[in-house]
Amino acid sequence: MSYLTLALAKGRLSDLGLELLARVGLGCDMDKRSRKLVYVNEDKQLRFFMAKPADVPTYVEHGAADLGIAGSDTIREEGRSLYETLDLGFGKCKMVVAGFEYAVDRLKYGNGLRVATKYPNIARRYFEEKRQTVEIIKLNGSVELGPIVGLSDVIVDLVESGATLSANGLVELDTVCEISARLLVNRVSMKMEYERVTDIINSLKGFVDDHN
Repeated sequence: MSYLTLALAKGRLSDLGLELLARVGLGCDMDKRSRKLVYVNEDKQLRFFMAKPADVPTYVEHGAADLGIAGSDTIREEGRSLYETLDLGFGKCKMVVAGFEYAVDRLKYGNGLRVATKYPNIARRYFEEKRQTVEIIKLNGSVELGPIVGLSDVIVDLVESGATLSANGLVELDTVCEISARLLVNRVSMKMEYERVTDIINSLKGFVDDHN
């Protein structure tokens, strides 16, 4: 029997994802101090590796990973051809439009807004649905700086507690979408390894349903 390979987004999601997998008997011993890149659960014939969050959908789409765990923000932004099979119920936050409070009227009625974001595709679709023409400015660092230094009118970004917005005088102006960790499956793997993949999906779904 061949191995199934699962890609995990580095960071908090990988910790929570490994914890969930371990709870349903699908985990592995992973030493984060090691430089080792791939880990194996020999009993279940599973291989695991961690990748940058934005790369997980790419590995899954191209079949380098049969399955993956990544945030729905990354999935929406990357727009890869794969199956998004299960909401895993952790890593919850939301994507919002934020800015200074006086920007609310411009957001509602105006065109020509400058929008700073790490998620240009998500932001573009949001404003297209509102039929507003905006200028998207891609940033890789702290997007909250955009309105503060005059680079942008608003931002589109993830918010968990809202503490960073509040500390910088910004407020949530609208919710774009709710975000959480999702289980991804390669389209070919779903066909070729249907029983094994669906067993994994059902194991995870049963645990998630019982604990939510």
